[in-house]
Amino acid sequence: MTTTEPRADRFVRELAVLKIPDPAAARAVLWLRLGASLMVLGLVLGVSGYLVSHQTTDPLVQGDGLALGLGGIAASVVGSALFLRYSLTGFLRFWMARQSYDLNLLADRLLERDIRHDPTGNDAAPR
Repeated sequence: MTTTEPRADRFVRELAVLKIPDPAAARAVLWLRLGASLMVLGLVLGVSGYLVSHQTTDPLVQGDGLALGLGGIAASVVGSALFLRYSLTGFLRFWMARQSYDLNLLADRLLERDIRHDPTGNDAAPR
C-alpha cells in the first residue's frame, strides 16, 4: 500500500467517493445568513426598543418600546441558534468524515500487521 499520492489528496479523493455533501450548499448558506441577519436585527430592535421606552413618559409608548425590545431579544436568540446550528453542522460533518477515514486507515494497518505476523499466511479471522 505504498503510493506516491500525498495523504491530503487521497483524503479528498476518498471524500468524493463517499459522496458527502458540501457543507457550503445553498440551503445551509441561506440559513446561516438568515441566522446572522436575525442576530443583527435583534440587536437593532433591542436598542431601538430601549431608546423608545426611555425617551417618553407615556406608558403606552413605553409598553410598545418594551414589546419591541423583547421581540429583538427573541430574534437574537433564534438567530444565534440558527447560526450556531448551521455553522457547527459543516464542521462536524467534515470531522465525522475525517474520523471515518482515520479509522479505515487504522483498520487497514492492523489487518496488514496481522497478515504479516501470521506464520501460516492464512487469512483466518483472529480467535
